[in-house]
Amino acid sequence: MSATGAPTRRPAALVWLRRNLFRSPLDSLLTIVFGAVSIWLIYKTLSFIFITGRWEIIRVNLRLLMIGRFPEAHVLRLAITVVGLAGWGGLLAGFIRGRQIRSGRVADDRFTLSRVLDIAVRLSIPALLVLLLLTLAQTPGPWIMTGAAVVAAIIGRAVGPFLGRHTFGPAGAAVIASVLAAVPVALYFYVVTAVGFDDWGGFMLNLFLALCSIVLCFPLGVLLALGRRSALPLVKLVSTAYIELIRGAPLFVLLLLANVALGFFVPDTLAPSTSTRAIVVFTLFTAAYMAEIIRGGLQSVPRGQLEAAKAVGLSPVRQMGYIVLPQALRNVIPAQIGQLISLFKDTTLAGIAMGLFELLNVAGALPAQADFRGQGLIGETITFAALMFWVVSYTMSRESQRLEKRLGVGDR
Repeated sequence: MSATGAPTRRPAALVWLRRNLFRSPLDSLLTIVFGAVSIWLIYKTLSFIFITGRWEIIRVNLRLLMIGRFPEAHVLRLAITVVGLAGWGGLLAGFIRGRQIRSGRVADDRFTLSRVLDIAVRLSIPALLVLLLLTLAQTPGPWIMTGAAVVAAIIGRAVGPFLGRHTFGPAGAAVIASVLAAVPVALYFYVVTAVGFDDWGGFMLNLFLALCSIVLCFPLGVLLALGRRSALPLVKLVSTAYIELIRGAPLFVLLLLANVALGFFVPDTLAPSTSTRAIVVFTLFTAAYMAEIIRGGLQSVPRGQLEAAKAVGLSPVRQMGYIVLPQALRNVIPAQIGQLISLFKDTTLAGIAMGLFELLNVAGALPAQADFRGQGLIGETITFAALMFWVVSYTMSRESQRLEKRLGVGDR
């Protein structure tokens, strides 16, 4: 109480601490103990990063960690591919924005302060990682490539809305779609015709395995989910048997079988490369899990939606494509992204089971180099690998949350 008899108002911070951390003697004890442990962990982590960590092994082997044994003569192809993909991504984003403006879902395409801040926050973690990698680079090539990629993305983003606002006929829309789809395919063949999968490695190989598997597993998972709900007994039986068989087998065992057992059935001259086998296994394995996730989404759509679609005379294909499937996929976005993040991290198993020279395999082998042997630097290399995987996984998770918010997942 104050001198005038009015109750004394405590600061909001003290009220929050009292309610959340020191509500009871047990809460107070747990807060002190875990607070001390957290401070100790933070201190040890910062000490390892800035004081005791010997990061020379990362700086010297950065190229090996990022692209493995990719031939030096063809590294320029990778740089051109990165710049091309950046421009393609900016063009695609601008094109989609232009279509949204044309349809009236977005008012305009002006970069207001709030939009700039939103983009800065979204890209802050990946941008810091890129800046760290550029700082560790020993040549100007990565800096030039990054600058060119940023310029290409900005130009593509500026040009895209003009194409998106334009009205295309069926032929024009087909041409635009074909061009947008052909760019990444052409860049892929531009690289792979010079350097085969067997010479790929490092973090680039992890990204490639994950990206190809994600693109291929999603449509297969949708088909399996629809097949399991099919009224045709044979289609339902085959889909169910596939899903239960693949989900019941460990991914590591499937990778081993693809690496070892395939040679007993297919001649070496016809057998695909090890990386291709890994992509096939990841695709088939993840598609089975995606099918169950999507099937759950299909079951979450109210039956009245389907009845309404039938009432307006839509065909079964249009009912599923326009009414049921979009709602089902929207409802299970968190589970889908979680499975895709798991797929990305599981690409490290390809190094153990199939001998691929991916990032984790490289990180484990670096401390055995003559210049670093016996110095106990495995902590530095594994920490670097963990950071790379965490940044990509965290970015995927944040973009998933942003998509959920825009689509109103969980809201009625």
